[in-house]
Amino acid sequence: MVSEVKSVTGRGVPLVGNDVDTDRIIPARFLKCVTFDGLGEHAFADDRTQLNRQHPFDLPQYQGANILVVNGNFGCGSSREHAPQAISKWGIQAIVGESFAEIFFGNCIALGVPCVTVTPEVAKTLQAQLQADPQRALTVNLETMQVTCGDLVAPISMGDGPRQMFVTGQWDATGQLVAQADSTRQVADRLPYIAWQAS
Repeated sequence: MVSEVKSVTGRGVPLVGNDVDTDRIIPARFLKCVTFDGLGEHAFADDRTQLNRQHPFDLPQYQGANILVVNGNFGCGSSREHAPQAISKWGIQAIVGESFAEIFFGNCIALGVPCVTVTPEVAKTLQAQLQADPQRALTVNLETMQVTCGDLVAPISMGDGPRQMFVTGQWDATGQLVAQADSTRQVADRLPYIAWQAS
């Protein structure tokens, strides 16, 4: 089944700061896992310890939030796919930021987590609004290419290719394979090396 992502609505969690790298998102000691299950509880583990559990991911007012609002060059550093996995497992379904590291962005696409960019002014305004009122509704709309938070309506950016992948469900490679199972089998039946292995 193809999963389209046309908009994400919910509550936001502000994470202030530039150049938040993947080692901060999920420290290396948590990369030994066989599956990604349970990674969410370790997202930003060291930052959360250093801030004495005053990190946004620990504060009660942001529990259940599903849209992360960040600043510049988010997800830089190593290419570990555990970083977007940890954020997703914590409950984040979309990320709004000033800019994203390319590999992190690509890994988010593979998970169905859209990363959209806004101007630094919009990012800071969103973060301030979410700090002032954590219950404020936030919507990221990939059809209108706007983010809405209270009275604020601002443009968002995403390349045409990734945007089309989300709104049509093409980001979900597994879903596409399942949806096209019959066609895939027909092609496989015509391939001599597949038929040879089967016999």
